[in-house]
Amino acid sequence: MDSKKRGFYIGRFQPFHLGHLKVIGEIAKQVDELVIGIGSAQLSHTPDNPFTAGERIMMISRSLKGLDLYYYVIPISDIYRNALWVAHVRSMTPPFSTVYSNNPLVSRLFREAGYEVAYSPMYNRHEYSGTEIRRRILAGEAWETLVPEAVVEVIREIKGVERLKAVSVKGDIEDVIDGVP
Repeated sequence: MDSKKRGFYIGRFQPFHLGHLKVIGEIAKQVDELVIGIGSAQLSHTPDNPFTAGERIMMISRSLKGLDLYYYVIPISDIYRNALWVAHVRSMTPPFSTVYSNNPLVSRLFREAGYEVAYSPMYNRHEYSGTEIRRRILAGEAWETLVPEAVVEVIREIKGVERLKAVSVKGDIEDVIDGVP
């Protein structure tokens, strides 16, 4: 690896929110480059994972435009084998030396593989949470202030609110098609 310090930060980013942006801003003070892994990249169109990997790439890339950081955004599909997961991530990404994560399993797996693991700060975790943002969208509550403006634009562009509502409906598919709640 060259002399640049390259970090790794992974999340599902369903959607990318201001907490993620603040964490990346803090990480940017410590590294020259950042590999951003989009976890569970194969999942989309479900209540917990409404956005595709490509849509999440758009959210992240557009949100980081003004940040003074060289970064890579890489989709990483689940393999459901924890013992092999770090090798899978390494096969999909540029080399990195430090992993930034607060997820206990992710931290353990990388630490066991010999990586330095740094904890990332949490910002207003109750509100800056994909679960909370999706809940607000479904409830018709204000959610736009919890995500970067670029994410609001992407969600509108892809009709993400409508998608989340449609995939969250429990009932007959005919009702969803006909627009019945």
